[in-house]
Amino acid sequence: MKTVNCISCGMKNLDKNTIGINKKMLGEKITNFYCMDCLASYLDTSVDELLEKIEEFKEEGCTLFE
Repeated sequence: MKTVNCISCGMKNLDKNTIGINKKMLGEKITNFYCMDCLASYLDTSVDELLEKIEEFKEEGCTLFE
């Protein structure tokens, strides 16, 4: 798998859950990704709320997450 970096702050090697929440919130065809902090800021929410959404999506069986 290729390395994915945050388009905003440059954080390197974003993990699968971070990439997954980007795809869920911004669209599966996106090519630029945000780290959790930058995504939360972009969506005007908190990292904790994003982590809760990840857990919800996992429970639903979404394969974008670990």
